[in-house]
Amino acid sequence: MKNNKSKKALSKFASRSVHKRRGREKAKEELMRAVMETNVGFDSLKLIDAVDRGRRGRVSSKAFRDEIIVRGVFSSSKSGYGFVAPESCEAERDIFIPEDKTLGAIDGDLVEIIYHKYSNRFGEEKTEGRVKKILEYGRKTIVGTIDEESGFLSGHRRRHRRIILLPDDSKLFIRPAVLNDEGVRLGDKVLARIVRNQGLVCCEVIENFGNTYTKEANYSAILAESEIPVEFSKEALAEAEFFASMPLSEDGRVDRRGEVIFTIDGAGAKDLDDAVSLKKLKGGCWQLGVHIADVSNYVKERGHLDRSVMQRGTSVYFTDKVIPMLPPVISNGVSSLNMGEDKLTLSAIIKLSPTGDILSTKLEASIIRSRMRGVYDEVNKILNGEASGEILKKYKEVIPTLQKMHELYLVLKSKSETRGALELESQEAEIILSSDGKPIDIQKRERGDAEKLIEQFMLCANEAVARLLSEKTIPCVYRVHENPPPEKLSEFLVFCHNLGFDTSLISREKSEAKDFSALLAQAAQKGISTPVSYTMLRSMAKAKYSDKRSAHFGLGIDCYCHFTSPIRRLSDLATHRIIHKVLLEGKRAELYSGYAKRAAAAATEAELRAVGAERRIENLYKVIYMEQFIGMTFDALISSVTSFGFFAELDNTCEGLVPISELPGMFIFDEKNLTLRSRDVIYRLGDRVRVRLEEADIIKGKLRFSVNSD
Repeated sequence: MKNNKSKKALSKFASRSVHKRRGREKAKEELMRAVMETNVGFDSLKLIDAVDRGRRGRVSSKAFRDEIIVRGVFSSSKSGYGFVAPESCEAERDIFIPEDKTLGAIDGDLVEIIYHKYSNRFGEEKTEGRVKKILEYGRKTIVGTIDEESGFLSGHRRRHRRIILLPDDSKLFIRPAVLNDEGVRLGDKVLARIVRNQGLVCCEVIENFGNTYTKEANYSAILAESEIPVEFSKEALAEAEFFASMPLSEDGRVDRRGEVIFTIDGAGAKDLDDAVSLKKLKGGCWQLGVHIADVSNYVKERGHLDRSVMQRGTSVYFTDKVIPMLPPVISNGVSSLNMGEDKLTLSAIIKLSPTGDILSTKLEASIIRSRMRGVYDEVNKILNGEASGEILKKYKEVIPTLQKMHELYLVLKSKSETRGALELESQEAEIILSSDGKPIDIQKRERGDAEKLIEQFMLCANEAVARLLSEKTIPCVYRVHENPPPEKLSEFLVFCHNLGFDTSLISREKSEAKDFSALLAQAAQKGISTPVSYTMLRSMAKAKYSDKRSAHFGLGIDCYCHFTSPIRRLSDLATHRIIHKVLLEGKRAELYSGYAKRAAAAATEAELRAVGAERRIENLYKVIYMEQFIGMTFDALISSVTSFGFFAELDNTCEGLVPISELPGMFIFDEKNLTLRSRDVIYRLGDRVRVRLEEADIIKGKLRFSVNSD
């Protein structure tokens, strides 16, 4: 592995052997010798195949007579073949690339391909191509488990052993040799740098997480693979400490410390960034106050902390901890709206009609003192009439305001339902941990009126702020959600029609959120809300951030932004800064249009990264919890049906695959009706089944079930 001479020889022989016809067998033999000396894995020896191409490897000029050249991103499969999504519109669909024509490309590479069209025996038009050139490497690193492989090279009797990496990502059909295996053991989970040379794929270990079957190793690997920053720089921490230690300045701020303002959050929340107030006005109107921690006062433009926020983009919430966007001295300290403490805020004072319409909005720099640290569970008991005397005593000062807030909540809820805002049924899990961090129970997280009340008030504030900034042509980081893509919408409507839903009044050209809400209502009547919600969600575009105003389809709102969580989201913090600089201080709006655009792009990327990591960590804990139940049976709901099996969700939200191979008999996938059918049995979306847990794979974070025949 350390023989640099052999590595150079490998590159030399590879180059010569691929391009010269003469001496092919000799070049192949020399290449094999160089391979053995450099400890390259057998599965990565694309060059040997190139040297010894033969009839199977040659490309027929006849087959590619009408060849087309395009660029696109290569997506691989666990079987070795792949697809390329063309950048141009020349190809109507992704292009199939056979396993022996990938040129060593791996998932995520930007490639140039040659492809042709043909018709199969059923008259269907297909595409097939080959990778001509790898233009840009997509992946730079890879996470996997250290393993070893041994065998005989062609023409040699000596058994060869080498250390390889088994990627965690099943889409990576490679087993790269490890070039620096000192200090690693078989079964270690590592982060490795991908090393590529003319089609060969090897790797170098850059971080060892330990035994691959431990929670700690998989936890660390997910964080590393997600590229989520964990530590703050010394400069950012020092800057945060400095500005957090500055005395509060009331200059230019509206003093609202005498008003009944309070927070309502979960019992474990430490970063309290929103507080609320409410007054009933003459004529039935309302004055809603949403007071948000003024984080921009502590994060100065172009400072070390500002750059850190742009890099992180969001706080990441895991089962057992939070990776904050801001240092704790700000997020849990000076900016947190703790009860009885003077805090700087940015307040949205919103006047609402008796029916919940926004009549006017005023934004102001303010200072508040929260009267109560409200907790969702306790507030729910007050609203439900189930509160104990102790709880009533604790909330005595704010109970009259809480009752008015509940009245306004019902008004806003009705308005939301009227415009058809989607309420997709999501089974959010609450994972209960023991004192040593092990999962001991998993339950569905229930939401009461207190949670929904705060949600409606925040939605109202976000809409009001977005409208005000839009009307004044002030830059803003908007939250946008485009209409469902026509193809996916059409597929979803066919799916609903096959379930017996009435879709006759829904336009495929211009659907509205209320149309989807009507379908969800039909699903609820049939008792299949959860799987229909999942399928509906997959048919929709993903919400994102943008500096351009656009509608939010899911909420049924034509102008919307995020304003209420600057402690944990870059988008909100950026909007706060723009409000201060342009609206309150009078600076020119065009000075911040570029900042809004950069912040929107960074926030969108960070959100995708965080959501993926949070989901993987949650699945890790679910798998660890379910390990103890291997061999046991459970009631489950079929949440998704595919050509390779169906997914079953347990009542505790844990989900796993029932592979088609685990089903007794011969099954056929009916894509139109999303069912698996045999002569005697049909498995369809929403069916209740009895399943047996066969495997809990901690490495992949997946469960595997079989159908219980008892």
